[in-house]
Amino acid sequence: MKRLWLHAMAASCIIAAAPAAHARSAYDGSWNLLFVTQKGLCDPAYNFTVNVANGVVSHPTLVKFRGYVAKSGAVRATVTVHDKYASGSGRLSITSGHGTWRGHSGSAQCSGYWTAQRN
Repeated sequence: MKRLWLHAMAASCIIAAAPAAHARSAYDGSWNLLFVTQKGLCDPAYNFTVNVANGVVSHPTLVKFRGYVAKSGAVRATVTVHDKYASGSGRLSITSGHGTWRGHSGSAQCSGYWTAQRN
């Protein structure tokens, strides 16, 4: 019985010590993103959907996509697709978000803004 109690205590300590980064985020779920080019010769707009899980932003088919949402809603992300690269930052609320981005498509340097809507 004493051994069972020790295992239960050890398990509860491990669970209690788990990092907060693994907790559900208020921003978890599916988000539609719209990237609008304001400067440069990149495509005028890019539209796609991402998923947020535990504050980590991901895309189902883009392997080189990294993004993170802080508890405050501050977000940073980078994406590379073939010869296109972009990095952006901004802020999410519970239902929407906005920010800025810059990057390149081939040799064309571009920048603009992005908006997000929760699905």
